[in-house]
Amino acid sequence: MNTSIRAIVVDDNTVAVNNLRKYFNQNDRIKIVASFSNGEEALEYLINNNGEIDLVILELLIPRLDGATLLEEIKSRKLTPKIIVTSGYKDNNIINDCAFYNVCYYLIKPFSILSLEKRINEVFESKNLSFSKNNSLDLEISQLLHNLGIPSHIRGYKYIRDGILIIYNNESVSLVTKEIYPQIALKYETTPSRVERAIRHAIEVSWIRGDINLMEDLFGFSVSCEKSKPTNSEFLTTIADRIKLDSKAF
Repeated sequence: MNTSIRAIVVDDNTVAVNNLRKYFNQNDRIKIVASFSNGEEALEYLINNNGEIDLVILELLIPRLDGATLLEEIKSRKLTPKIIVTSGYKDNNIINDCAFYNVCYYLIKPFSILSLEKRINEVFESKNLSFSKNNSLDLEISQLLHNLGIPSHIRGYKYIRDGILIIYNNESVSLVTKEIYPQIALKYETTPSRVERAIRHAIEVSWIRGDINLMEDLFGFSVSCEKSKPTNSEFLTTIADRIKLDSKAF
């Protein structure tokens, strides 16, 4: 249970890699021992250190040797690390192909680092873990935000998604200003106040563009009778609670 997990990150997004390193540097169990911006260097490292690396956190879109080819090489060379793919791809064919290459989880970007940490622990705690298209939660949140009229290109969209995931995965997190904003700010190298403003702007956009029936269904009991916009905290917690209730229904 407490055995150290030695991981490498393969991603050419330096900000994302630095955020992972920063976060897991304080983790007693999960250690990022190396990172690579291309598949060739990652493959060479895995060959030279076969059996010493427990986990590969892999972005599919990388230079020189892409992620899909790296997965093929790992499998054909009988290398032993477990693999979690983190990518912006949402193509079901690509996701399904990952099952063939012993990928344990497929996380769609952007995702919460807390969610990644949870999946890593699940991978190494379960003896019978099979491939899970863990994009289901991410896609559910994305679809809900889309229906609420929040465009994916604005900053508040990413912050809201991460905030919902943090609340969904952590029962103890309740203080949006003191707990959630700082976590999101650290991930995106910004400030909590900017996170707050971006989320507020996204909610304002939602109130203009979104599905009115969905809004009334979600927020009818958490907003005033004059249909004022929910607070950031109400918005995040209401959506997280709805997704939890929906998941328990199946």
